[in-house]
Parts: sequence; structure tokens; C-alpha cells
Amino acid sequence: MYLFRVDRRSLRTRLLLGLSGISLLVVGVTWILHGILLEDLARDFLGDRLQREADHSIEVLEQQYDTTTITPSSSQRRYRILHHLYVLRVGEQISSSDEHWRETLAPLLDQQGEELLEFKEGDQHLLIYRHHFTLNGAAGVLLMGEDFSQVEAGLGRLHWWVAGIAAGLLVLLMVLNLLAINGGLIPLSRIRDELEELQTGKRERLSTDVPSELDRLVAQLNHFLDEIDRRLQRSRDSVANLSHALKTPLAAVTQVLRGERPIDAERRRKLVQRLEDIHRQLDAELRRARIAGPNAGRFSHLQRDSVRLIEMFRGLYPEKQFNLMLSAEAERSVAIESQDYSEMLGIVLDNAGKWARHEIQCQLTADAQVSIVVEDDGSGVAIDDLPRLGQRGLRLDEQYPGYGLGLSILRQLVKRYSGQLRFDACPGGGLRVEITIPLKEGFH
Repeated sequence: MYLFRVDRRSLRTRLLLGLSGISLLVVGVTWILHGILLEDLARDFLGDRLQREADHSIEVLEQQYDTTTITPSSSQRRYRILHHLYVLRVGEQISSSDEHWRETLAPLLDQQGEELLEFKEGDQHLLIYRHHFTLNGAAGVLLMGEDFSQVEAGLGRLHWWVAGIAAGLLVLLMVLNLLAINGGLIPLSRIRDELEELQTGKRERLSTDVPSELDRLVAQLNHFLDEIDRRLQRSRDSVANLSHALKTPLAAVTQVLRGERPIDAERRRKLVQRLEDIHRQLDAELRRARIAGPNAGRFSHLQRDSVRLIEMFRGLYPEKQFNLMLSAEAERSVAIESQDYSEMLGIVLDNAGKWARHEIQCQLTADAQVSIVVEDDGSGVAIDDLPRLGQRGLRLDEQYPGYGLGLSILRQLVKRYSGQLRFDACPGGGLRVEITIPLKEGFH
């Protein structure tokens, strides 16, 4: 079904047209060169034969020379047997095998040099070899010629026969090219089928048994599938924890509303506080989703992504001052997914924005590794509690709503990139968070 399908956007069609064009060019040039070289070969062959015949004829003349006749009868008979025309001049006497050619070729007798000449008259094309010699002290010139027209006609027929054979071989070559292309594209067809199986849920990952040229493509596709699974699992965990965190206050609110007891001012205050907690928890989760950004699967541009996050948090915490310091090397893209980088930096900035009194310092450098240092001027964390930061579900302070997942997610993200996460106390109070991620080719 694929054999003669024409699709200009198809890789198969492009390869076939390219290979066919190259094959046609090669065959065409070869055919033209064949015609030229074949004619030159025939001309050189006949020229050598005429030269040998001329030398032999002069030897015969020297052996049978008679002053009363220039051309011995034996020599004349030899010329007629070989079907060669000749014009011979010795001294002032001229003899020829044909009077017509004697008059026509006479001007060539006066030219110097021994060479192979071409002479055309009407439909006749002659190859003539001119030979200078001395016979018994008299200067002589011999023109030995042969009709090249019949040879050319035979060469032309042979040349067109070769053209027909070359055309047949060209068609065969195109068919073989198509078969080879179809065979070479089988792995792509297999990947297409596997993608369809992925879409229908019959397969979880692409097979890695592919040609080496497709190794990186399949690896990247499988990487994106792994990343989707990780993000899906993380989203499910977040939803599960959020559901668990909201279940208790919602149950309390529902119980109050369903009860028969009148809602006094104190119960109303607690009810409003529960609802505000729910609102803040939902707002925190939506903010974390907003932090992640829309560029999943892309490399991070450190300056662009960092500035975007800083501007966002300046809007979220207008009473706090966010300062960003970037090194000159930070103005480039690095092999960290943009969504992961935004989430890592966003979690730290969001945490600092909650606890800082007035100012948050963020310093970013990038050489052999990406280094992110965020410091706030808040109350900080007790030295004994620093190692516990990042444990899943741990909350050291209940002042702000949450369910202890932010720093846990941060630790998982940093670990994924073989990085390190450190929590320290700032000299003037507050918390210092340092993230270092080694830069490597590709993702981990």
C-alpha cells in the first residue's frame, strides 16, 4: 500500500525523490561520458591503424620504388584490399586512389606536421593521417584516410542501446531505493504504532530496541512519560493531603450548621476562622500551582524564570522586599526543567515570604553548578529543628495554614537532580536555604 503513495510532506517521498534525482544525475552523466569516451576511443584506434598502414605503405614503396611510377601496383592493390583512400606526393608527382579526393585533399599536402586530421564533406566524415617521409632523396607526403561515418553510425546505435539499458537499470535502482527506504523507515512505523498503543493504554513506555539514531528520541519520550507520571503522582498526593487537611474543618463547619444549638458570637467566630483556614489552604495550593509555570519540558533560563518568580512574589507579599542578585553566568539556559526550577525556587521564596519580617535576599550563581541561596529576616528555626525540615507532613509552626508538603517536595526535586539542600540559621536571625544542583547534559 505504501509502494506508490505520494505525499510531499512524507519523509519516504523526500528520500525517494532525493535518491532518484541523484541516481538520474549519475546515470545521465555516465551516459554522456560514455558517448564521448567511446567516440574518442574509436578515433584513437582508427588513427593508430592509419598510422601503422602509412608506415607499412612507405616501407612497401621503398622496396618496390620505380622512377617511372610513384605508386607500385602491389601498393595500389593493398590499399584497395584495406579500403583505405590515399593521396601520395613524391617530389612534384601526385597519385591518389580517387581523383575526387586528390583534388579535395590536395591543400592538406602542403601543411606541416604528422597528425590525425578530420575532414567533413556532406555526409562523409573522414579520418586522415598525414605522414611525411623521404624516398630516394625526394620529399614525400602521404595522406592515408578512412571513412568514419559508418563507425559513427555504429557508435550511435551502441550509445542508444546503452541508454536503454541505463534507463532500465535506473528504474530498477529506483525500485530498490524505495524498498530500502521502506525497510529503513520500519522503526519509525513501529514507534508510531507504539505511540498509538500508549494512547490506548496498551503500553506504558516505548521500546528501546531501536536504531542508534533514534536512541535519544526514544529516551526523551520515555523521560517525558516518566515526568508525567511523577507529576501526576505528586498531584494526587497533593490532592489527597489537601482533602485530608480540609476534611476536619469542613466536618466541624457542617456539624455546627446542622446542629440545633443557636450560633452565638463565639461559635460564629470559630466558624469564620475555620472557613478562613480553608480559604488560605486553597489559596496556598493554587499559588503553588501558579509558581510551577507553563513551561514543562523546557530547559530553564535562569534569569528569565527567576525574575518572573520574584515579580510574582512581590505582588503576593507587597509588604515584603524581595531582592534578587544574579551572577553574569546566570544569563543562560541550563538542563533543569523550567517547571521543576520554578517550583524549587518558588517553594523557598513562598516560605521566606510567609516568615520574613521585611526583607528576603535571593542570590543566584551558575558555573559548574547552579547555586540558589535565599535568606529571610524572620524569627528563624531552632538549631535542633533544622535537620527535621523537609520531612513529609512536618509543620514546626501553626501560625500559617498548610500541611507540611512544600519543603518535602523541594527535597524530592533537589534529590532528583543529584543536588543538595541545606538549612542554616542566618547570623542576624531568620532562615538560610541553600540549593546546589550540578549541571550535566540532559535530565536525570
